[in-house]
Amino acid sequence: MRRPEIIITPRLDLAASLGVTTTSLSQAIRVATQGEIDQNAAKFSLSDRQVPIRVKLPIESRRSLDTIRNLPVPTANGGSVPLSRVAEISFGSGPTSIQRYNQSRRVFVGADLAPGVVKGQADKAIAKLPIMKNLPQGISNAPFGQDEWQQEMIANFAKALVAGVLLVFSVLVLLYHRFVSPLVNMGSLFLAPFGGLLALAIAGQPISMPVFIGILMLFGIVAKNSILLIDFAIEEMALGADKDAAIIEAGHKRAQPIVMTTVAMVAGMVPTALSLSGDSAWRAPMGTVVIGGLIVSTLLTLLIVPAGFSLADGLEKRLGPRLRRMFLTYDPRYDTEGAPPRPAGGEGQVMPAE
Repeated sequence: MRRPEIIITPRLDLAASLGVTTTSLSQAIRVATQGEIDQNAAKFSLSDRQVPIRVKLPIESRRSLDTIRNLPVPTANGGSVPLSRVAEISFGSGPTSIQRYNQSRRVFVGADLAPGVVKGQADKAIAKLPIMKNLPQGISNAPFGQDEWQQEMIANFAKALVAGVLLVFSVLVLLYHRFVSPLVNMGSLFLAPFGGLLALAIAGQPISMPVFIGILMLFGIVAKNSILLIDFAIEEMALGADKDAAIIEAGHKRAQPIVMTTVAMVAGMVPTALSLSGDSAWRAPMGTVVIGGLIVSTLLTLLIVPAGFSLADGLEKRLGPRLRRMFLTYDPRYDTEGAPPRPAGGEGQVMPAE
């Protein structure tokens, strides 16, 4: 509820002609009504401390509008004029408290969401209002509280996700001693959010924080399935198997653990996805996104990843020799068969025994 207050509006032109400044005007009003601030007030010294002396009108006089109108305001030439001459005095109403954020005044507007409406939908509807599209100068709809925390969470989630993908990619490059094949593993990660978001759209559930947690889980599982296929194919090719035969064998041998992992995860997420009421309903989108992402990514991983690995291996074999000739210099100390370098002193030089 707004509270009653006395509004004093200076007559700036008249006050300037009489030599009354806004500083002297505000000081006279403050001293008479609220008293001088402690920093400027006189001090009464005691043996152990100083007590500020605050001088102000008695409460009966402060409640009288006539007394306030007749307050003397000092002028520049040493005289004084009544307050009613240099300012308009009236009754009004004002806020009970003033809240600020980043040194700017802020106003909270609260509302209850209708059944079936999430906060994201309400924010979009508010942003479409004509007044929100043309805010007056000096007014902004800056995020605060939960909105600000959610924006920071999404930004930090994206950074952590990119850092994790790059870390996995670097480890795969070191393990495979290849560069193109790990790119196929990283490309398969995009299958995870595709299936999850498709399941959310079918179920009609909103994107919330549990959805991001579910996508993070999907990235780990999908990367593991892709690594199982490609790692087995590379091992078979290292043993002398043909590329196509190695890829087919990898599909035969690794399909069972991949499908078993998918079935186990889907079965574990079914109770979460079916939560329709209570606190567990908040986690229902996480179960939906995990189930949809696992089913779609498993089906596509067994098709896209082998085909992508076949193309990547062929590209790597065509570009590998060219890149080696481009970046590696020839050392004449090596013969054509890759023998170790000869001693610098010639073929007949014998190193002394220790």
